[in-house]
Amino acid sequence: MPPSTSHIRDLVSAYLVRHPAEADQLAALTRALEADGPAVGGTVPAVHVTCSAVVIDRDGRALHIGHRAGGQAPVPGGHVEQDDVTLLDTALRRVYEEAGIPPAALCATVEYGHEPIDIHIHIHDTPAVHDTDADPALGEPARRHYDFRFVFGLVGGAADLPPLREEVSGAHWRPFRDVTAPALRGKLVASGLDGRIEAVNAVTMIHDGRGRYLLHLRDDVPGIWEPGSWALLGGGREPGDVSLEATARRELWEEAGLALSVLEPVALEHAIGTNGMTVPVQVFSGRWTGDPAGLDLREGVMLAWFRPETMPRLRMPPSTRELVRRHAAVASCGTHLDPAAGAGAAQRSRPRAGSGSVPHIVGVHLYLRREDGRVLLGLRHPDSAFAASTHHFLAGHCEQESAVSCLVREAEEEAGLLIDPGDVELVHVVHMVDAPGATPRMGLVLRARRWVGTPEVREPDRCTSWGWFDPERLPEPVVPYTAAAIEGIRAGRVYTELGWS
Repeated sequence: MPPSTSHIRDLVSAYLVRHPAEADQLAALTRALEADGPAVGGTVPAVHVTCSAVVIDRDGRALHIGHRAGGQAPVPGGHVEQDDVTLLDTALRRVYEEAGIPPAALCATVEYGHEPIDIHIHIHDTPAVHDTDADPALGEPARRHYDFRFVFGLVGGAADLPPLREEVSGAHWRPFRDVTAPALRGKLVASGLDGRIEAVNAVTMIHDGRGRYLLHLRDDVPGIWEPGSWALLGGGREPGDVSLEATARRELWEEAGLALSVLEPVALEHAIGTNGMTVPVQVFSGRWTGDPAGLDLREGVMLAWFRPETMPRLRMPPSTRELVRRHAAVASCGTHLDPAAGAGAAQRSRPRAGSGSVPHIVGVHLYLRREDGRVLLGLRHPDSAFAASTHHFLAGHCEQESAVSCLVREAEEEAGLLIDPGDVELVHVVHMVDAPGATPRMGLVLRARRWVGTPEVREPDRCTSWGWFDPERLPEPVVPYTAAAIEGIRAGRVYTELGWS
């Protein structure tokens, strides 16, 4: 079945919340939808719906398709077909047919999600993909096409895009200012979209510190992600969520009536959604030791504790199983040990406050600030034991060396930057503990007033990219103490404590 009238009505309603000034322009479509007329496929004389895909690459450019007939170069798009369940499905199908980009290479944006960035009107006697604006002075035409334009981020880099259809002459990328459709061009320029891939979902990996993980058995009903599987609690970001952590906390409360005092980002995972698109998911971890049977379960079938070694027997996404395995492997090397593990575990447990000295891990962190105010952060490798797929300072642990020597060495080894020790100064200290029983850490944040070189990825197994970011709009996810240190430096403070009760 093609998309339902109620589905299209919901999309129009959400669009008009963003663009109320276009209500009169879309009045004919709104009237047809309110009358429950079949608005897809040309069965209503005055209403016909088409869809387009606005694909944005990492350089903030939009994909355009050249057509042999007429030499047009609009964004990919076309008619809705019977097998398209949603209008978004139509846009995904058309970009694959015209540019060879599969849904798994695309993801939704935080700003627009599955809602259209633009609804364009064109007259019936022009091609369905034509991008000229209709003149209101013409009055209501006998039949209009309403083109729903959905925006997607390109998960990978912008590669050569061979055309797959005979009518397509080529594909190329255009900066927003050169987008052919005037209305779409204006919305893209004003959108703030830059092609950066950001998480649109958040889940929480809840553990008890003793090797058990809390899993949620999902409803076995069509239309939801991984129905009937064991999964982590979480869901999609909503407009009222001020951050992904807020999304995670809201989902914990809505699904299970659960509130945790501390959530920490641990990984950025990529899942495949029900429509085949990639879904970037921010994973948080939290510690809880309660009885799942006492929770107010509001969604799904049940909650239960499981150990990683039993999870291969469960129906669950392989990516979730691997995520838990990695977390458990790292935790087993730390101090969160099962008290029943024997005397050796007790000897490694954290002493009571004031009972003796506790060695602290000392790390050094490079704070580089360009003249435009942007600061340097790196995106850590997805398999990193610490802060996987999370933005962080260029950093390292002090070995048998001074903090300044460590910083100079790490800057060259990790990013190819040459720094004179005389140009280094201490700007902030973060004293932190991740959780009760964890090893305390002291983070020294050192600023280099000058440096030579452009940041490059020298250790790809640790860091996948370097970028310069506005300190008022840090990328997500970012290591919490990194964000706290940057905020402290901007506020003129030299010291921050995190995690201490």
